[in-house]
Amino acid sequence: MEQRRKYNVGLVQMRMGSDPEANFASAVEHVREAARLGANIVCLPELFRTQYFCQREDLRLFDLAEPIPGPSTAQLAEVARELGVGIIASLFERRAPGLYHNTAVTLNADGAIAGVYRKMHIPDDPLYHEKYYFAPGDLGFKAVDTAFGRVGTLVCWDQWYPEAARLTALQGAEALFYPTAIGWHPAEKDEFGAAQYEAWQTIQRSHAIANGVYVAGVNRVGVEHGDVLGNRVEGQGLEFWGGSFLADPSAA
Repeated sequence: MEQRRKYNVGLVQMRMGSDPEANFASAVEHVREAARLGANIVCLPELFRTQYFCQREDLRLFDLAEPIPGPSTAQLAEVARELGVGIIASLFERRAPGLYHNTAVTLNADGAIAGVYRKMHIPDDPLYHEKYYFAPGDLGFKAVDTAFGRVGTLVCWDQWYPEAARLTALQGAEALFYPTAIGWHPAEKDEFGAAQYEAWQTIQRSHAIANGVYVAGVNRVGVEHGDVLGNRVEGQGLEFWGGSFLADPSAA
């Protein structure tokens, strides 16, 4: 049997404010803290640069998108090289005029891009209007080698599909990372909140057990109204529940 290397992972659970640059700076500080505590690979939550803007359909919000490689990957590459860590970052990708993706980038410890994954399963639910912004990914499910081990990335709603985890694990991934933005509609929390949270944990633990891999769910936290570019959604918003965790293949 192949002897797998041991490495530490850091899962960044954070709140996002209305200023994308402040969020980015906060994310970098969290990466630094994780590295200081011994993390070798650090994963940020889904679309960490902003509050969860998909709560509304707004043409102006496409201005938030950027190319990959682009400004965010360049800055994170410098941090990865400086700290000697791998970084998994979820970004709003502008691939071409009129073509956008919800994309996870894996940066190696030398700052090079080890892999790019475009979210395949795109939700369209109340306050989760992702199909307005993102085209389904076209790169398939894949695992990539880093300086520390072979990992796979998927994004949020992908985590509900066993096939996604299976196809990634079959390519040799030792750990699956799911940058996530998931929470409650506050009006539904009392009735459905506990069941929703338990289902979210259960499905990811099942991926770990069924595939013999570690699985990381990396969520944001806090109540958000999609406050971006000076606009926000009226009403109660979304309460992101945090709960980031790492499941191992033994079901612990």
